[in-house]
Amino acid sequence: MIQKVHHVAIAVHSLDAAMRFYRDQLGLSESRRVTLADRGLHVAFLQAGETRIELLEPFTEDNTVQRFLERRGEGLHHVCFQSDGLEQEIQRLSNLRVEFIDTVPRPGAEGRVAFIQPDCAAGVLVELLEEEAPSGAEGP
Repeated sequence: MIQKVHHVAIAVHSLDAAMRFYRDQLGLSESRRVTLADRGLHVAFLQAGETRIELLEPFTEDNTVQRFLERRGEGLHHVCFQSDGLEQEIQRLSNLRVEFIDTVPRPGAEGRVAFIQPDCAAGVLVELLEEEAPSGAEGP
């Protein structure tokens, strides 16, 4: 079941340049940075109340965010909704004829994720996320 908007992701050419606006001018707090080497991305998270802003900076030429930047320039990349049961949500939505890019969850920056085809969501790339249990906590 969908619980809330988890984050809004923005594709950027430079995390540091984007931070000058989101952190330094808007005053959002940076919560962490992570590198997804297998996807060629540097990722920074900022807090805006209960919602996160995720900045995506590609560091390789061959990844989807780099292609997005080449076609569209910097801007909104995707919206992420948190789910408490990702496999069940994929099945439920698939039964409603929602088409997925990922029919099986894969690792993301903050848990397991699956992306929905933008054509199903008025042209918006939608990510579903099931967050990882905090370290030391047992999962279901």
